[in-house]
Amino acid sequence: MSQNTTCVIIGGGPAGMIAGLLLARAGVAVTVLEKHSDFLRDFRGDTIHPTTLELLDELGLIDEFNVIRHSRLHGLILHDENTGPFQAVDIGRLNVKYPYIAMAPQWDFLNLLASAGVAEPSFRLIMDAEFTEFLYTEDTITGVRYAVDGKVHDLHALLTIAADGRASRARTHARLPVTSYPVPIDLWWFRVNTSEPVGEAIRPTSAKGKIFIAIPREGYVQMACLINKDSDMDLRAEGIEPLRAAIAQAVPEAAKSAKKMSWDEVKLLQVEVNRLTRWYRNGLLCLGDAAHAMSPVGGVGVNLAVQDGVATARILAEPLRTGQLSLNDLRAVQRRREGAAKFTQRLQRLMHQVIHPLITQQQGLTIPGPIKTTLETFPQLGKIPARLLLYGWRPEHAPDFARRPNSKM
Repeated sequence: MSQNTTCVIIGGGPAGMIAGLLLARAGVAVTVLEKHSDFLRDFRGDTIHPTTLELLDELGLIDEFNVIRHSRLHGLILHDENTGPFQAVDIGRLNVKYPYIAMAPQWDFLNLLASAGVAEPSFRLIMDAEFTEFLYTEDTITGVRYAVDGKVHDLHALLTIAADGRASRARTHARLPVTSYPVPIDLWWFRVNTSEPVGEAIRPTSAKGKIFIAIPREGYVQMACLINKDSDMDLRAEGIEPLRAAIAQAVPEAAKSAKKMSWDEVKLLQVEVNRLTRWYRNGLLCLGDAAHAMSPVGGVGVNLAVQDGVATARILAEPLRTGQLSLNDLRAVQRRREGAAKFTQRLQRLMHQVIHPLITQQQGLTIPGPIKTTLETFPQLGKIPARLLLYGWRPEHAPDFARRPNSKM
């Protein structure tokens, strides 16, 4: 079965859905292929940063987003084992419209974008659609072959966007050059119920030689436990009791729930950091984790992917509308977004180097005295790391053609 569109997007994650929505609002015929039947997935990032909240506002979707059940984080509190909690970052000090991180299930966020997309006449979303291979005319990619319910379809397109995540099959098929960086850590990802509220700040903390990132949610805490690379099987063989005890000490509000934890509730995330040296070839562009796999440290992956999608729509809408897409247009997207990816990955790799010795030596988190004194004396300095992580190198805003008024629900 043969079909035609202007742009086909492989992957219905943040980058793909945002790019698809904005291009459709520009009048470009877009088809998004999502290989699953829904958006429910492990390891979907839930952090919606101020830049993405501003974008939703510009797109006229902030009221619909606010209906989604979510929590708001207003800072970062470090738990020094020697001196106790210390607020290192106060997001509220940022002079921005939405001075907080919203923690919302990514499937709700993606469903919101999908609903906005299908309201556009030129947008089509196909679920259960698995990419199998590219279509070619000589050395140019001219679309994709995909399967739905065992039936194979050919979809011809002027542009194919690969936004299918860090394990991108499309990127592999395209044989684009990739640079991978050594990563010394993995992490365990789990949730524990709490007996009482645990505040409105991200809490890097440690106990019994283990380092955690605790993220408050409604009625529970989402937690990451940082471990040495490839140590998962050995640590599990030691039994779960050391983890239970460390959680109970690090987050006392979750002590009762931690006692009942099983290994089935603890998911392994193998951390990768890599980046394509070229994000494109004739007829193809890679975005989000397919172009630059990020570490979960800092929780910036979703927001970088979203900004990739915005820049892509702004730069490529007119060439796609007129059918005059060139390799220079695709190159322009990489030039626009590569600096942000490089900057963030360098920052993440630096954070890995700081964290890894603490994990290996089973040391607790400690804050050097001069740093703590400086931040206590000049708390406004906390705006610097907040802006680096939450706004990044180059925040993107919705182009005029994609903006809509909010519904005032």
